[in-house]
Amino acid sequence: MNTVAHYFLLYVDSPAASARFYSRLLDKPPVELGPTFALFILDNGVKLGLWSRHTVEPAAQATVGGAELGFSLPDKAAVDALHQHWVERGAMIIQSPTAMDFGYTFVAQDLDGHRLRALCLSD
Repeated sequence: MNTVAHYFLLYVDSPAASARFYSRLLDKPPVELGPTFALFILDNGVKLGLWSRHTVEPAAQATVGGAELGFSLPDKAAVDALHQHWVERGAMIIQSPTAMDFGYTFVAQDLDGHRLRALCLSD
């Protein structure tokens, strides 16, 4: 069986506040926005859902910082450009652009502490 991940959910305190945050970072509005859920469709077709941690069923026992949402970019210049874009939109940067053993990367945090890693892989 061939399965492909095409949908990611983040449990957030306020879907409306998180939707505003992600709208700024992604330069697009959510395709769905309600009191307990917001949904974005990324350029590659992957869906990003923001679900109220107070209403998710079954109740989630997740803690933040234990995983990352990764944004793969073609090269170092694209990583630097995205970093500048996110800084201008108020993202909290917890790791400035840096070379690591797997490639060039930076990490931001959303309003709920979820880690957002942008990277280009080393050749």
